[in-house]
Amino acid sequence: MLTRRQVFPQCALAVLGGMMVLAGMERTVEADDVAMAELPAGVKRVLFLGDSITYAGQYTVDVEAYLITRYPKRRIEFVNVGLPSETTSGLSEAGHAGGAFPRPVLSERLGRVLDQVKPDFVFACYGMNDGIYLPFDEARFKAFQDGITAMRAAVIAAPAEIVLLTPPYFDGLKFGNMPYVDTLDRYSKWLLDQRSAGWRVIDVHGPMTAYVDDKRRTDAHFGFADDGVHPNDLGHWIMAKAILVGLGAKDLDGVSDAAAMARAYPNGEQILALVRQREDLMKDAWLTATGHKRPGMAKGLPLAEAEAKAAKIQGQIDGLTTKT
Repeated sequence: MLTRRQVFPQCALAVLGGMMVLAGMERTVEADDVAMAELPAGVKRVLFLGDSITYAGQYTVDVEAYLITRYPKRRIEFVNVGLPSETTSGLSEAGHAGGAFPRPVLSERLGRVLDQVKPDFVFACYGMNDGIYLPFDEARFKAFQDGITAMRAAVIAAPAEIVLLTPPYFDGLKFGNMPYVDTLDRYSKWLLDQRSAGWRVIDVHGPMTAYVDDKRRTDAHFGFADDGVHPNDLGHWIMAKAILVGLGAKDLDGVSDAAAMARAYPNGEQILALVRQREDLMKDAWLTATGHKRPGMAKGLPLAEAEAKAAKIQGQIDGLTTKT
């Protein structure tokens, strides 16, 4: 008999193609029963793995808020355990964090995370730190490939389904056209090439790059990140939009930002804010509960206490989704 984490079929990325709102309408209640019925009820918990960009969490919040507002009858828990500075490659540059500590590596904690979170479905976004901000190098590339491959195998063995995200956009302009742009271009291409081997990969690198290139035709200084690495809310929205479109969402053409996505649904902006509040609470609780070796992270509430607070926030969300 299939377990609840084995029932998610290979075609699952296509099933969210029904995730749309009819033009001119704020919500189609029937879609909950039609489109989402194709997403097996056994999918109860979605895990986000990644580095500081995932820990920041806005793109994960945007994805969750979209699903809540479009499919309020579905109850899928989202768990963000992104850890700043982390790699899959296990590499760390000399003097990282001023010499205070080396970059943490996902393999140190992945087993604990999977055992405790017990996800049905996983998104993993790595690469930004894996080349340690140096020009492309075959040995570093191999370490990244090995780390990604091992992570994917561990998730599948958990068992859970996994979608890999290409590395987010790195703004070389902020560093005098730093060649790390080429490194991440190559890492992204390799991930996309693995689709031919049956890997599920959604490209966030390409859409972010294309968006910046387009904007710089009229504004040479446009960018998502002052530091070239950590995207602002708009950059996170471009990531979230790419993920949702990659899952099959059809109602996001011309949606400029997360606020516009939320406003298309009654009480959507309030729901978006509550999802943000809940994730900020739960991510530190989960990181503390599962453990890690990175200094300087906030200590989260005990998991049971955090979950009790999160349940109250869920009650507020439930109240808003019924006021339509």
